[in-house]
Amino acid sequence: MLKNIPLAIGLRYIRAKRRNQFISFVSGFSLLGMALGVMALIVVMSVMNGFDREMKQRLLRVIPHGFITQEPAMQNWQAMRTQLLTNTDIIAAAPFVEGFALAGFSSEIQAVQVSGIDPELQGDVSAVADNMLIGELSSLQEGQFGIVLGAVLARQLRVITGDKLTLTLPDIAITAAGVFPRVKRFTVVGIFEVNAPVDQELALIHIADAQKLYRTQAPMGLQLKFTDIYQAGAITSRLRQTLGSDYQLHDWSQTQGSLFQAVKMEKIVIGVLLSIIIAVAAFNIVSSLVLMVADKRSDIAVLRTLGLNARQIMGIFMVQGCGVGVIGTAVGALAGVLLAYYISPVVAFFETLTGQQVFDADVYFISHLPSQLQWADVATICSVALLLSFLATLYPAWRAGRIQPAEALRYE
Repeated sequence: MLKNIPLAIGLRYIRAKRRNQFISFVSGFSLLGMALGVMALIVVMSVMNGFDREMKQRLLRVIPHGFITQEPAMQNWQAMRTQLLTNTDIIAAAPFVEGFALAGFSSEIQAVQVSGIDPELQGDVSAVADNMLIGELSSLQEGQFGIVLGAVLARQLRVITGDKLTLTLPDIAITAAGVFPRVKRFTVVGIFEVNAPVDQELALIHIADAQKLYRTQAPMGLQLKFTDIYQAGAITSRLRQTLGSDYQLHDWSQTQGSLFQAVKMEKIVIGVLLSIIIAVAAFNIVSSLVLMVADKRSDIAVLRTLGLNARQIMGIFMVQGCGVGVIGTAVGALAGVLLAYYISPVVAFFETLTGQQVFDADVYFISHLPSQLQWADVATICSVALLLSFLATLYPAWRAGRIQPAEALRYE
């Protein structure tokens, strides 16, 4: 029975009305702060997860899962392609030539990544052909020097199909008239849009034209599509061991890793910053308990004279502080989970109500607020909140356990 006394008294202190209303205000404010902090963290982490998922889904639909290259060029690419397709981890393979250039039209100039592809095989490793706004990928014909641009890149250059733009290569040509950069004119035959960063940087040309442009006798290598994109690293490692050191292998996590690493870092930084809200709520628990201990000095003295020891007195205030933390965390977790699930329709409702867009489709690749709730994040956030609540009770509870009955009752 004595073991349950701290729990019973602590829970009663949570429910009881206090003579000092300021203590009630501080205690309620700490509960509200804990709930808001937990809710904000869950919602923000879910939105960051949603952005990460959207970027991966959109980007990984159009970029190859892996690359195999050989210096200076892969002369035996047909035999290598046949060999790779016998591997059960590889769905498709297509040759490519890749380089960089400055694309210019009228007074507009943009840096672009030029990818020479085989239009007939490219559809097996990339979904660009399924996301054409204007024209067809099959319009790229050998010797016609056609080019397909991303939608954002086309808008920046102010070009449409039929326009002729100029590609300037970082290569110097020495002629009788002097030293000039290598330049080639291409005709825009198509525009694609996948709502990903490749829309503003990628230009596709026929692989035969790319070989002439970059002065290579064969493709640089093969683009690969795997059965499981999230096992790309393991698959490329196995291929590297099988093929030997004559070939260089890379997967999407290496070529696009900086983008997803930046998203991950943003998630961590935002999570740490918003955790300050929970820390402030924990300090409020400390404040409310210190005031409660001062207000209940006579009650503590009476309980000590009735036989409760210092540890049991500490338990009373630890139960009270942890109770505030548990209630605040539970309320915040429930609100955060519900809001994370319905954040997109809620934002859409306010956009309709105000007539303003949170994400303008002309500026951002994602025009809505995505959300992906991960229960591991919820568990981590709630655990941190409960741990901070527990730590916040230790000092006030220790102070309460050190109160001597004679000192507390001297002036009563």
